[in-house]
Amino acid sequence: MQSILPLPMQPIKPGTSTGQVFWPTEITSSHQPLASYSPADGQLIARVHVSTRADYDRVVEAAQTAFAEWRLVPAPRRGEIVRQMGEQFRRYKRELGTLVSYEMGKSLQEGLGEVQEIIDICDFAVGQSRQLYGLSMHSERPAHRMLEQWQPLGIVGIISAFNFPVAVWSWNAMLAWVCGDVCIWKPSEKAPLTALACQQIIGEVLRNNDVPEGVSCLVTGGHDVGEWLARDPRIALVSATGSTRMGKAVAEAVAGRLGKTLLELGGNNAIIVSEHADLDLAIPAIVFGAVGTAGQRCTSTRRIIVQESIYDDVKNRLRKAYAQLRIGNPLDESFHVGPVIDQLAVTGYQAAVNEIRELGGRFVVEPGVIEGLGFESGCYVKPCIAEAKNSWPVVQRETFAPILYLLKYSTLADAIAQQNGVPQGLSSAIFTLNLREAEQFLSAVGSDCGIANVNIGTSGAEIGGAFGGEKETGGGRESGSDAWKAYMRRQTNTINYGTTMPLAQGITFEL
Repeated sequence: MQSILPLPMQPIKPGTSTGQVFWPTEITSSHQPLASYSPADGQLIARVHVSTRADYDRVVEAAQTAFAEWRLVPAPRRGEIVRQMGEQFRRYKRELGTLVSYEMGKSLQEGLGEVQEIIDICDFAVGQSRQLYGLSMHSERPAHRMLEQWQPLGIVGIISAFNFPVAVWSWNAMLAWVCGDVCIWKPSEKAPLTALACQQIIGEVLRNNDVPEGVSCLVTGGHDVGEWLARDPRIALVSATGSTRMGKAVAEAVAGRLGKTLLELGGNNAIIVSEHADLDLAIPAIVFGAVGTAGQRCTSTRRIIVQESIYDDVKNRLRKAYAQLRIGNPLDESFHVGPVIDQLAVTGYQAAVNEIRELGGRFVVEPGVIEGLGFESGCYVKPCIAEAKNSWPVVQRETFAPILYLLKYSTLADAIAQQNGVPQGLSSAIFTLNLREAEQFLSAVGSDCGIANVNIGTSGAEIGGAFGGEKETGGGRESGSDAWKAYMRRQTNTINYGTTMPLAQGITFEL
């Protein structure tokens, strides 16, 4: 697969750096290289060096030095550099998208779409670089002026997950950079090569613009590297994407030093299908949401809550739609569904299937692991649908696999209660042509999720809106809207341009 790499990935002497990619000084017995295998065919793609603690400290020191200079660059100039990065990603969209698909296992169209997200956030960040607005306000004291402004935070640590190995990094990095921060990226150990490719792609832009080494850094490794970021008081903000369990550990470590976190964690997303729904719209949205990325999106559709009067119709339509799904190599665009990430994911899928059976669940579409010619990696599973109850523990949990639960409801209040009745709160949707139902779903007594959609599915967010969720999803917001504020610190300023010193609240103090 060397031919799909965006730029030549030449061997680099340990202890040196290329562009902004920092490489380890040594490989010890406890820091063996990361072996990146493709879940598509089980082949070894590459071995990636793992950062030692000494490497990590060297990277942080470089980032600290770079921040002192980068924060002084005017924000529009920083935006111009991000614009050039976007052009580079446009240039290498096909190559990087192919690598994402091959290393992670999502379909080629989804891999290309992920690179498009990088391009889109670059465009958004460029405009944002001229709109880091503060406020001005009237003072209660004469000849005084009050205002708010926003200042860069410092070093932003980015911990990304395997399912979106490059897009979520870009959501954080592009906004952090225009805000004047520097970034240290710890990619998933399950998809490290795509991260190296991204650093290679932007390296030319950074060098051409004399950007200080340390503005964009990469550290590779496992949980220990993430823990270094979380516990390091030099890291102003840790943005972590992954499981709720991981997020709780990061939040505890960062809170212990009174640092800042931005958490994007698990989802358990539901679609309510009303008797007033247009099923020609609903069924394709449900199927894509449930099987896209082999059910490994945080926004994947996991529960369908169907009005009892149309329950059998929806069930039959879904059964027919699933029968048309084609499963196979993600680089072949004739297939809808690729593999899950690894054997651990297969084991999780099988455990959930067994638990469903033990609880008395009935499968509308049967599960199974696919074997044989073309499926030698052992990572291909069948998307399945199970009739279940919302209260079952397996339904309450997020299983990162293409398992869809089919539930009934009688009243809209019942449907919303089921939708909200899980620990997670990321994405939600309702399909209805009834205006009152739609507005109730979006009201204060409706969905408790960070994302609530009407007549579109749970999966596939646009860059312009803030992305994130509530409850065990973590409460963070990334990407659009005013998400840039997470990467800056707010400062309130009062300016006295008069000749007297009045105090607030009318307090008098005379010497």
